[in-house]
Amino acid sequence: MASIRLRLTTAYAAALVGTMAAFATALSAVRGANVDREVQRYVFAQADVAVRIIRQAAIAGDSVTMVRDPLVGTTLAPRLATTLDALPDYVLVLDTAGRAIYASVRARRLSPDARALLVSTARQLGSSSVGAVITLAGDQALVAGRIGAVPGTPVERVVAGASTTPSLRARRELLGTIVAIAPFVLALSISGAYLIAGRAFRPVDQLINEVEAITDGRSLHRRLPVDPEGDELARLSSTLNEMIGRLETSFGALRRFTADASHELKTPLTVLRADVERAMSASCPPAEQLVALEEALQETARMADLVDSLLTLARADEGRFDLHREAVPLEPLLREVLETAVILGEHAGLAVSMPVMEGATVMGDRTRLRQLFLNLVTNAIKYTPRGGRVELRLARSARGDQAIVSVRDTGIGIAAADLPYVFERFWRADRARSRGAERGGFGLGLAISQYIAQAHGGSLTVQSRLGRGSTFTVTLPVAGAPAAADEPDTGRAA
Repeated sequence: MASIRLRLTTAYAAALVGTMAAFATALSAVRGANVDREVQRYVFAQADVAVRIIRQAAIAGDSVTMVRDPLVGTTLAPRLATTLDALPDYVLVLDTAGRAIYASVRARRLSPDARALLVSTARQLGSSSVGAVITLAGDQALVAGRIGAVPGTPVERVVAGASTTPSLRARRELLGTIVAIAPFVLALSISGAYLIAGRAFRPVDQLINEVEAITDGRSLHRRLPVDPEGDELARLSSTLNEMIGRLETSFGALRRFTADASHELKTPLTVLRADVERAMSASCPPAEQLVALEEALQETARMADLVDSLLTLARADEGRFDLHREAVPLEPLLREVLETAVILGEHAGLAVSMPVMEGATVMGDRTRLRQLFLNLVTNAIKYTPRGGRVELRLARSARGDQAIVSVRDTGIGIAAADLPYVFERFWRADRARSRGAERGGFGLGLAISQYIAQAHGGSLTVQSRLGRGSTFTVTLPVAGAPAAADEPDTGRAA
């Protein structure tokens, strides 16, 4: 496949050849038209000179015509004819009867047929502003004249003619010059275009080499040089750098996701294997076998929950997270969530309440919304020490077009440095203790909650201070109102 440089040079050469051809054609036509006009002016000038000579003779009282021979008829006076013989080209003087009473030296040298053609053409001229091109003695000539030339005399018209060979010669000379010079101009222009294209594409070659050097995920830390001039290539480099940055982030997230998923599955699989081996041991008492099988069942359920969460996120990433939208009143839905939260809070020694409850209806999937709110409440209970409080609130925005659900706790809170990573998958605010039995989890709950909120046209945000609790806020558009724009996402993963 030809390079862009070669294709660009070829296109330039084709455009140049076409332009030169069009220019040469136009120039030749203009040059020929100018020469034709010059020939026409020259012919009329010849006729005007003959008319002035005849008029001067008439004014001076000289005889203009005479009957030289009864057979020949009327002719121009000899003295006047001698004067007109000085004119170099074809000149005819016709009387009112249309007879040629004078022919110039060049006209008299024509053959009888050519002379008859010249006389016939002179008779057919209808006005003094037009001419005719005829062939005389193998040469094309332009014939034009003055009609009603000399009043008061037998002279009715004076016709002059001149060869058009100069016009044809001028066109041929111009075309010959262009054809002779064109190859050198083309060779020089194409060579210059090829060199200029090479210089223009040199930065592109450098970009190609730099991009080729970034071959895998381990070299995504490299960036392309950006020209400070800010031209199109600089914009391309900046765009590629942004894309490489996103790829680096995606590769890093994928590696962390794979490592975290492997780690999460490794522990339950190890426990499951140990329990199964213990239950299969012949020396294991039946009571211990039941305990081992029960622990294996718990680990199996734990792995099933993890796989289900991963499947949910995978479907969300692929856009296959289907929502069965319907009108969902939030007040009864949150009361159901509150009942579950109260039971969980009693077990954890917490007070769960919902002091603010305003009616609001949204268009959404009731099951997914329940999952969203339950994830937030469970998360709050999990990270709040005994004796703390968890509050749910349902309110409407000042304009009434949004429903605002907040879950506030008095728990351990989140450090400011950790807030940007809260919604990342498998991320935990309390990494040292989160894998214990008390706060066991996978770190996927808030990632799923965030997607559920966004899928409903809303947002999920968090405000938190370390040691002072956290407040998660879900904003959803009320049924009949336009979807709210997504807001920046920060938060804590369950």
